[in-house]
Amino acid sequence: MKNYVNVALQVLPQSKTKEAYDLVDDAIQVIQESGMKYQVCPFETVLEGPYDEIMNVVKKVQETCFNKGAEELMVYIKIQIRKDSKVTIDDKMKKYK
Repeated sequence: MKNYVNVALQVLPQSKTKEAYDLVDDAIQVIQESGMKYQVCPFETVLEGPYDEIMNVVKKVQETCFNKGAEELMVYIKIQIRKDSKVTIDDKMKKYK
C-alpha cells in the first residue's frame, strides 16, 4: 500500500532483566534511525510516511525490543489513512502551535 499515513505506535514491553523504559528508548531509537517524521508523546509515538515503510519500522521496533531483552510486548497501533490525500502530523497539530 502506497498511502501516506499517520500511525500512532505504543509499545509496552515486559522483561525480567531490563527496565521497560530502557526498552521503550530502544524502540524510539529505531524510529529515529528510520529517517521518518515522528513525534514522541507521553503514551505513544506518531509516525508519518508511506504505509508500507511505517509497517516495516513497526516490525523492526518489535524485533529490537525482543533482541534487547523483552519477553513480551503489548503493541497498540492506530492508523489514520485517507483514500486520495496525505495525512500529516502538521495538518493536525498546526492550530496548537
